[in-house]
Amino acid sequence: MNHIEFIEKNIKQVLVNEGFTVPLALGGARHAVEYYKQASQASKKGAMFDDCLYRARVWAENNATKDEKPAKKARARKTVGTLSLF
Repeated sequence: MNHIEFIEKNIKQVLVNEGFTVPLALGGARHAVEYYKQASQASKKGAMFDDCLYRARVWAENNATKDEKPAKKARARKTVGTLSLF
């Protein structure tokens, strides 16, 4: 397995696990491979896969319809002390 196959296989798997459909995950993985081929270096040492995953995730989110997007996790709100004006 070479670098390109590794990136394509693992990014597709990560996107499917995040809730994207298989065609969207495959398209994102292909977009990530194209980014890998064009990039001269990573944003920081050892982060080329993370950069490719970020590009694939953004591509998948922008090309998904409302029905294809994975559900977002609800954030728990943190309350500090009492809520009063005085």
